[in-house]
Amino acid sequence: MQTASPYSINVGGELLWLDTPIVMGILNATPDSFYQHHEGAEAIRMRTRQMLDEGAAILDVGACSTRPGYTPPDKKEEMRRLREALSIVRKEAPEAIVSVDTFRADVARMCVGEFGVQMVNDISGGDLDKEMFKTIAELHVPYVLTESSPFNGIEVVLRNLGSKVEELHEMGVCDIILDPGFGFGKTLEQNYLLMQNLEVLHELELPLLVGVSHKSMIYKLLGTTPDEALNGTPVLHTIALQKGAHILRAHKVKEAIECIAITQKVMGIRD
Repeated sequence: MQTASPYSINVGGELLWLDTPIVMGILNATPDSFYQHHEGAEAIRMRTRQMLDEGAAILDVGACSTRPGYTPPDKKEEMRRLREALSIVRKEAPEAIVSVDTFRADVARMCVGEFGVQMVNDISGGDLDKEMFKTIAELHVPYVLTESSPFNGIEVVLRNLGSKVEELHEMGVCDIILDPGFGFGKTLEQNYLLMQNLEVLHELELPLLVGVSHKSMIYKLLGTTPDEALNGTPVLHTIALQKGAHILRAHKVKEAIECIAITQKVMGIRD
């Protein structure tokens, strides 16, 4: 088993320690997400409170579905959805650490500037908007760097991420979280090869985020639907934790928190 290194990230001037793994709760402010979408104000408010009460350390708010084969909304519509959702989140939980899930630099800038969002989660790793890295450097917020290109082996993933990390560091970005990009540009078999070799990414000496919650690598393998594949997510969360994951991005926060507690006990970390 791989013990997670005690990293920290600077969130709004305060250190968020990752010596114990944490959960990033998913809040989909969109009518077309593949799982658990939240359109109405009351649904968003209740979801916000539920995730925080269950122990989420970060709320990841997205308004642009990234499921395969889907055409995302334009920038104006994404901003409209996020303004509505973030207004509710900030009113319900002004103290919460909030991340915005977007690949657009202008959207990231709006969310940080208007709502004090403290983190940007970019599923494209800067590939879909060439202004993203520059924008992150100017905003001085932590950045989730995702590997979304086709999988050609763990060493290629390591090299691709390492190259972008070096570029970000040269621009002055210090707080980088790595996401190996399960489900993005990868076949079913490639997703599992990536999970098998996940610990190799610790060579980059940065916190590691894993997002596998209810993804197709689970329900396609099992021959079910996202709603029916309930056991696969905690199984993969447990394996990821054993390989040293620092952040679990999850729809079901309570179950992810329980995975962390039990896995740490087995690993001899928790009394």
